[in-house]
Amino acid sequence: MRVRTKWWAPAALAAVGAVLLTGCQSAPGGSEGEGRPGDLDAPVSPAPVRTSGYGAVFLAVDECSSFGRTSFTEVSCAGERAAARVVARHDGTARDGPRCPATTDFVLHIGEQRPSSDEDGDGAVPQGYACMRHLQPPHPGDPGGGGGPRTIVGDCVYQLGDGKVRETACDGSGEEEPEFEVTRAVAARPDCPASTALYVRLGGTAPVGCARPV
Repeated sequence: MRVRTKWWAPAALAAVGAVLLTGCQSAPGGSEGEGRPGDLDAPVSPAPVRTSGYGAVFLAVDECSSFGRTSFTEVSCAGERAAARVVARHDGTARDGPRCPATTDFVLHIGEQRPSSDEDGDGAVPQGYACMRHLQPPHPGDPGGGGGPRTIVGDCVYQLGDGKVRETACDGSGEEEPEFEVTRAVAARPDCPASTALYVRLGGTAPVGCARPV
């Protein structure tokens, strides 16, 4: 089964398409703006496919995708071509559905496909999204990793201006040096420690990230 993906340039400042739960961030007292664009989200429009392959559902939980940025194929996780594993799979759109696990490396958005016929007689692929994690390091979704569809505790960011920030690797290996680290996730800004210099919108049950200078 082969699907097409489209990767957006990391330099893009505006969120394009369905951005997965990236936080809006702002400095204390400033206006909140869009945070890191969803450049690791990969919209997918599958061609008519068989569903028997490695499972009845295309890219179900614990199934794997192959290497490649322009296309992904579902493959055996034990094979040499396996690159990333599905850690969560949901129908519908990421905008309206459950959030991906915190350490997700990237997200595949799967377009609905209902071919009239195939070798099995049932090649339907419902609209959905798969939360993916690389089988081998590096893991941009890990705390401080500098990427992933979510900003979490342990991540670092730098300022873009106008109250906007973008995530970067905490160890300085990214294109930009880290300026702030998210040290705590709380329900409201007053719950942040006094050392907080930046507030980051994380979403979820603890939607405010408390960030300190690094």
